Amino acid sequence: MTARPATAPGVAAPTRTDLTANPHDRGVPPSPLPRAVQWLLVAGVVVVFLAALVFILLDRWRRGTVAVGTGMVGLAVLRWLVDPQVLGVWAVRSRRFDSAFCLAAGGIILWLALSVDALGS
Repeated sequence: MTARPATAPGVAAPTRTDLTANPHDRGVPPSPLPRAVQWLLVAGVVVVFLAALVFILLDRWRRGTVAVGTGMVGLAVLRWLVDPQVLGVWAVRSRRFDSAFCLAAGGIILWLALSVDALGS
């Protein structure tokens, strides 16, 4: 037997979508892009992160680090283009904070990866 949340008479119980919605994104207009395009963009960033993992596992750490930085910069752009329901756990705070954090982290990672000299040069 499952317990139902107690609500006042005449007040509807919150739906699962309401309970998992990002409170920082209230009032944010929906993305003008179709859902399919949003999912393709997210899939592209996931592929970049998976490529980074493959590079790192193959001991190509510089290429992997560049891919991680690129993925973070891509995620910063995605935060403005994609609805938070599509991004899921990647939409943590407000769009402004998430984008600034991902852009800064990605930029620093890219700078570090590209500034290290290759071995033997």
